[in-house]
Order: sequence, then structure tokens, then C-alpha cells
Amino acid sequence: MTHIAKPMFHHPALPVNRHGLTRRDYEGVVSTLCAGCGHDSVTAALIEACFELDIEAHRIAKLSGIGCSSKTTNYFLNRSHGFNSVHGRMPSVATGANLANRDLLYIGVSGDGDTAAIGLGQFCHAMRRRLNMVYVVENNGTYGLTKGQFSATNDRASKNRKGLDTPFAGIDLAALAIEFGAGFVARSFSGDKAQLVPLLKAAIAYPGFALIDVISPCVTFNNHAGSTKSYDYVREHNDALDEVDIVPVKGTIAIDYEEGSSEDVTLHDGSVIRLHKLAGDYDPVDRSAALTMLERHQTEGTVGTGLIYLQPGESDLHELLETVEAPLNRLRDADLCPGNAALEAINAAHS
Repeated sequence: MTHIAKPMFHHPALPVNRHGLTRRDYEGVVSTLCAGCGHDSVTAALIEACFELDIEAHRIAKLSGIGCSSKTTNYFLNRSHGFNSVHGRMPSVATGANLANRDLLYIGVSGDGDTAAIGLGQFCHAMRRRLNMVYVVENNGTYGLTKGQFSATNDRASKNRKGLDTPFAGIDLAALAIEFGAGFVARSFSGDKAQLVPLLKAAIAYPGFALIDVISPCVTFNNHAGSTKSYDYVREHNDALDEVDIVPVKGTIAIDYEEGSSEDVTLHDGSVIRLHKLAGDYDPVDRSAALTMLERHQTEGTVGTGLIYLQPGESDLHELLETVEAPLNRLRDADLCPGNAALEAINAAHS
């Protein structure tokens, strides 16, 4: 496939972040997705989040599998590290890269087929191991590259373009993530940039596995009347749980909330996730309440968006395994070879 590069020049008055970078510096090649695809809106949100967080491109590793969604990593941060894996195998590549170099920020972009079908096992184990990464699912409930078959996340109430039903219950990725140990679980809509950008910023700051399940309509195969993943359906049935702001450790954001209506959660790096509750007394730190809320929305046929679950103070894979802090390519021979005495002690402990 031929990729169309964007012109390097830009207007000299474009806003810059503290690294002197504009939003154009966070872009990739020209998208080849269908016009109006929700995935391109997710790309725009990722660009905005990284720009606002002042992240340098070389600090990020982008990973993907196969599918329309997995093309997204080519459309943002063209100066970052990247790896496009085989179908459903992105989590294992991310695990290996993360263990080799914990200094990078890992952003994986996947789809409902890549994640909930062929890659379901790897997805579950990445969460179970608390891999420190942001895992974005561009969820449209259909296989766009193979002409519109239902995917495993498609709701039973949803109909295809010919009016046919799916005989199977859909997999709720947010509920699955909570069950398998993800510490940050959110759901959003590609058409709601005001909600998606702060969720992405908070997920990047979170020290553990962060899932954002983004309902991202497929304008070609799953955007018709009767589809529960269409633009119209999500707009009409969206129930926002909260408003989210991320306050970086070195920055300030002016916020004015009524007393008693917000909740601050401090992350390991000192950043603060500030939640403004919109749906009664919903508490995203309560695991049981999060699962109950998801089940209620499924029963009512609505889409609950926002920060669904957050586990503060979570340990990631490196802390659990007590790995070395330095990236493996920076270790010397003396670091890698502990000597005969250390090896004998290890053997004696397992004899």
C-alpha cells in the first residue's frame, strides 16, 4: 500500500508546547480509512493528548495488530517507535518490549476483532499481568476489512445492514478488563473529543494497564439504523458517568466545581485525575459498582461512557517481578553475569 506523506511545512504561528513542537509534529501520514471513519477521530484525540502532555515522540512506542484500527498507529507520531504485529498478537509484543525497556510509554491501538476474537487470550493475560501500557480499542462491532461481518463485541440487539440479528451475546470489553485486573478502565465515543482527550491523558499517566474502549462507528458497514454502534445510536443513548480532567504534576488547570461534586485521585508520578460525577453517587473506585453499572447499561440498551473503574496505587508488571530499572540494552556484562557465587546460591535455593 502506498502511504501519502504530509507536507513538512506549517504556519509559523501555530501553537507550540514546552518542547517547541506543534500539533503537526505529532501527526503521521495521510489516512487511507473511509471518509468519516470514527478511527480518524481517535487519531486526532491521540495527537491532542500527546501534544498537551508535552510528550516527546521518542519516548513513545506504538503497537498494533491487524485490521482497520491497527492502521491508526501510522497516522500519529511518525517520529516515535512502532511495531505492527500479526493479527491478535500485539499484547505479547508489547509485553516483551515493555520488559526490555520500561522507560518508554507504550500505546497499543487495536480493534474489536483483533482484541476480542483472535487476540482475546493475549489481551486477557496482558491485563492479568498488569502490563504498564495504554490499550485503545477502536470498537465498531464489525470486521471492516472483510466486508462487514459481526465481531465478538457486537450487541445481540444490533442488526446488520440487511436487518439480520446476531445469535451470540457480545463481549463487554470494559467488564472483562475489570474482571482480569486492569486498573484503569474507561469507555468513550470517537465523536466526543472533549471526553476522549482527557481520558487518554489520564490513561497515559496511569502506572499500569489502562483500557479505553472507544465506540468508533464504521461508516461503511455498521452505521445504519438498527446498529448499536452507529453514530446516531451512541449519540442518542450515551450516558456520561463523569467529566474527567488530568492535572499534570508540573502543570495547573483552572477548574471550578461545586463543593462535594468532585474527587481527586493522585497517581504515582504526582499527576491527579480529577473526576466530576454526573451520574448520582457513582464511584469509579468501587469495583463492584463498576460491574453493576455496566450490567445495568447493557440491560437498558444505553452506553455508559467516562471513567468506569480506577484502582489507585496499582503495581505494574515490573514492580511485581522486581525487574531491573535500567533498559536491558544499557546493562553491562558485569550486570548480566552475577558470578559463580550468586549462581550457586540460586541453585541451592531450588534444590
